[in-house]
Amino acid sequence: MCQDNRQRAELRRGLGLPVERCNYMHRHLVPWLRDNDDQGYGDVRRAYYGVASLIAARPRSARQDNPEDTSATAWYQRPNLGASLGQAVAKGVFKPNTAESALHLMSRQSSDAVHRSLPALLAQLTGGGTTVDWAVLLKDLSWWNRDRDRIATRWLDSYFRTDTGEPDPTTDLPEENKR
Repeated sequence: MCQDNRQRAELRRGLGLPVERCNYMHRHLVPWLRDNDDQGYGDVRRAYYGVASLIAARPRSARQDNPEDTSATAWYQRPNLGASLGQAVAKGVFKPNTAESALHLMSRQSSDAVHRSLPALLAQLTGGGTTVDWAVLLKDLSWWNRDRDRIATRWLDSYFRTDTGEPDPTTDLPEENKR
């Protein structure tokens, strides 16, 4: 859908907005939703609208990149938002404190607040050449209100497991204290 300028613009209009204010997006997204997806304007629909607008809002350089195919990778091994932020820190797109603060803040926020904050965060991520696994983000946002703590913990775990280029805090420890 994002190959056509008009469609991309219509999808981009929904950045950070609730579904009720995304009138131009309905024609593009309703065919992708099942009748039983949230019965109205629930979490799944909000996630589809939010991720579609984020994809449409990517800078031109990010749209031209061909992300690697992760469809055959086990779900738990695919990069989530925390891993993407860790990669962005390693590339110098974010400072470590900024990325970590963003994750901690989002882990305490409602779905509405997360949807409002994602456009700026992901614009900086994708503008800096960091890829985002849109399918993983879609699933995480779909489940945010039902499983926020588990998703936020997974994001934080992935962030801290990603090689950000920061020094390993265990390098100065005696050998018996290292894990």
